[in-house]
Amino acid sequence: MTGPNKNIKFPLENYDRLCFLKNIIKNPNIIVGDYTYYDDFENVENFEKNVKYHFDFVGDKLIIGKFCMIASDVKFIMNGANHLTNSLTTYPFAIFGNGWENAMEGKSYPQKGNINIGNDVWIGYNATIMAGVTIGDGAIIATNSTVIKDVEPYSIVGGNPAKEIKKRFPKETISKLLELKWWNWDIEKITKNIKNLTGSEIEKIIE
Repeated sequence: MTGPNKNIKFPLENYDRLCFLKNIIKNPNIIVGDYTYYDDFENVENFEKNVKYHFDFVGDKLIIGKFCMIASDVKFIMNGANHLTNSLTTYPFAIFGNGWENAMEGKSYPQKGNINIGNDVWIGYNATIMAGVTIGDGAIIATNSTVIKDVEPYSIVGGNPAKEIKKRFPKETISKLLELKWWNWDIEKITKNIKNLTGSEIEKIIE
């Protein structure tokens, strides 16, 4: 056995509220790794609706690694939401034209970069991830969190704004996990290690 087919939309038989996310994404600026799933209370098509202010002309990307778990109503706020912050007003005059179209001449809106989600990341219900944030491998984002800055690998964060609650493992274990990068193994090797990966003793990993 080598687990479910990574190329199917709905890996759970007779259940269409959980999907392998890469297989439903249409936007080329959303990049998702194998086996990452999205679970939605209503319709998995809501995922792209929850990637907010993601305008083609901005060109920013939402990049999500492998084996991530994303709960319903998680939102990603992209760079199209940004306004001028160092000017006397943040109001976007230029978009309305009619004599205001030159308001942004010689200026540009802030660009904070892509959102990068690592591998094996669990993002809880109704969390919000802001533009430019990187979430490290193995991190957990608590329900209702608003993440405005980078999250270190194997950290648990929560709150608004999200702050680190604790590390999931001792520093030595985190270093070993980041070196192992189990999510990049072939699926046969992952399957061979299923019981060890769902345990807590890294020494039992079968090479």
